[in-house]
Amino acid sequence: MAETAREGETAGRDRAVLRAALERLRGLCLALPGAEERPSHGEAAWFAGRPMFAMTSDRHHDDRTAFWAAAAAGVQEHLVAADPDRYFRPPYVGGRGWIGVYLDVEVDWRQVEDLVLDAFLLVAPARLRAEARQGTTGAGPTG
Repeated sequence: MAETAREGETAGRDRAVLRAALERLRGLCLALPGAEERPSHGEAAWFAGRPMFAMTSDRHHDDRTAFWAAAAAGVQEHLVAADPDRYFRPPYVGGRGWIGVYLDVEVDWRQVEDLVLDAFLLVAPARLRAEARQGTTGAGPTG
């Protein structure tokens, strides 16, 4: 009985950590100029005007919590080869180079900031790219 209670407490803590990670990701995405959040395929997704640059994957295709982001050629292959416990090739968009980032492991938030900004810059219209570049000083979208 006590073991079941401890398991429930651990699961509750884990869910709280994942919710906090998703909220932090949301903050990074929405800090970018003109970024909007809209649901896509039952998940939170962020758009730079019309194109999507990132989306969550909260146990959508497996039992993991992650996000997917647009990435330049070669980024996905490099990150997945370097750290497959943290990065993966997501379904559907992985063939177009998008990178998957697990949020249910220790997260390198500096790397996530860079990936989110790079994803935005990759797909955003020129005006939004210019605004984003003016707002960054090498410290990522959150300054």
